[in-house]
Amino acid sequence: MKTYDIVPTNLAVKAMRDNGYKNAAYAIAELIDNSIQAGATQVELLCAEKEVLVRHRQRTQIQNVAVLDNGCGMDADVLRIALQFGNGTHLGTNGQDGIGKFGMGLPSSSISQCQKVEVWTWQNGVGNSIYSYLDLDEIAQGQIREVPMPISKQIPKMFLDVGHSFEKNGTLVVWSNLDRIMWKTARAIIDNSEFLIGRMYRRFIANDDVKIRMLAFSLDQTSMFESERFARPNDPIYLMEDTSCPEPFSNIPMFTTWGEPTIFRIKHNDEEFDVTVKFTYAKEEARATRNAGSLPHGKHAKRNVGVSIMRANRELDLDPAWSNPSEPRDRWWGVEVDFPPGLDDIFGVTNNKQSARYFSDLAKVDIDEFIGDEEITLSGKFEELEADHDPRLPLLEIANHIQKNLNSLRITIKTQTSSKKRTRYDDPDSTPEAAATKATEKRKDEGYTGESDEQETLPEKQRVKDIQKTLEDEGITKNDAAELAAFTVGRNFKYTFADANISSPAFFDVKARGGSIIVTLNVNHPAYDQLVEVLEQEFDETNPEEMRTRLVTARDGLKLLLMAWARYEDEQPDGPRRRVAQNARWDWGRIAEQFLDDDDYGV
Repeated sequence: MKTYDIVPTNLAVKAMRDNGYKNAAYAIAELIDNSIQAGATQVELLCAEKEVLVRHRQRTQIQNVAVLDNGCGMDADVLRIALQFGNGTHLGTNGQDGIGKFGMGLPSSSISQCQKVEVWTWQNGVGNSIYSYLDLDEIAQGQIREVPMPISKQIPKMFLDVGHSFEKNGTLVVWSNLDRIMWKTARAIIDNSEFLIGRMYRRFIANDDVKIRMLAFSLDQTSMFESERFARPNDPIYLMEDTSCPEPFSNIPMFTTWGEPTIFRIKHNDEEFDVTVKFTYAKEEARATRNAGSLPHGKHAKRNVGVSIMRANRELDLDPAWSNPSEPRDRWWGVEVDFPPGLDDIFGVTNNKQSARYFSDLAKVDIDEFIGDEEITLSGKFEELEADHDPRLPLLEIANHIQKNLNSLRITIKTQTSSKKRTRYDDPDSTPEAAATKATEKRKDEGYTGESDEQETLPEKQRVKDIQKTLEDEGITKNDAAELAAFTVGRNFKYTFADANISSPAFFDVKARGGSIIVTLNVNHPAYDQLVEVLEQEFDETNPEEMRTRLVTARDGLKLLLMAWARYEDEQPDGPRRRVAQNARWDWGRIAEQFLDDDDYGV
């Protein structure tokens, strides 16, 4: 009787080609995973290209992509298992400590990019190499229904010529008939893979556990190397030394830690596992220059935005769901979540090891909305989930921890360089502070006095000390507060500004200290984003449309601010309270007229 497979082999394999690998670099990473799992200390990405005739023109085009390693090699049975879909040697609970596991890596990653994958592997010498393969054409035509029996076969000479890792044991995986690789040259594959590979395996590379060589060479002349390099660590939380980050931060960390790492202990399948969450943010010197985001190290950080999810010392994903695509400052923080393979089910690790989907889904969860009942606190909700043995509980705790700390980190980053900017004027005498000081002196001559005027008789050192302490209390770093206080007193400025997280709903706060008036802007108030930050934040100076957008935003923000005051007056009952509001507006307007009507300031 004729048999009918539940899923015909050729159709199943065809469907598996669309298995979600983002690009060739991610597929190549699967092969590197296998190499590291096999104990390799050297892995090589070998890309062969040749001149071909395309539309009557000679063009260089990729022909083969290969991964060579000096791992333990495989015997015939293990080789056949490695080429099976859904099988592998690390599927059991005893084999879940390393970066491998799912038994899909070699065949699924390979067919996502090519029509044919060939494997040579050897133990006790390259001369003992055995060979097997998968060919999608042969599978489609029904010529093979199982992994071909391994045979003894010589390794192609071109790879023997260029490879450096042909040692006692090892494996060579070769892709050909490359029909799905978007990059058409060997150099393009290496250039695009280097950044990702350096990030995924940064711990292995930094600890000298493995060296990853990347080579582009010509099939017509194997001694001609188009490109050769070793992958350098790419650390998205920028705490490592000797990385691919451009100068001046290639050899020193660009970020510093935010608090201490937090460890969450999760019980799963009668075992306990630790999840470590670490936060970092940019050092002040990384952002000291105007538009630091447009500098090489700023552009490098822009490509590393998101939460780095580490599994078994290998980055699973740099999850952008936790960042804001329209916020350029998000490049200046880093978050690393580190968990073991035993928690794969909890985190929702996909079989291609490219994401932790359950964890990623929590990035945009509104915790208050999740709780729902206003009578239940967050801790109460967690207790409720714990009583119900809800598997979301540990991830919700971690997500809440990340969201809370990211909110604080963003405020720190927002205020990080504001005081520095205010001591770096090209001409300090042409600043708003100078104009306001001049206008205040005129008002004092007219007989108007303020609380701060009485403090002007204090010794200069005491004035600097009082202003510095107030700025530090507002959250400015000690060094920046000292610099800004000395600048203010040294220039005899009557005013200085600070940016801080003010708990009140006020847009700004005012304090008289050291003979000066300290105006603290509330970075949490929407007016700060629309009137102050929109004009001060980093921008592309070559993009006039971006500047116009910012000016429009500032204009609209000013209108909304004035309309808010108008509504405030409108809501006052007719009588003394409304007259007090009107008088305050008139008095403020008179002083503003004096401050703004200054020819020296150019308003």
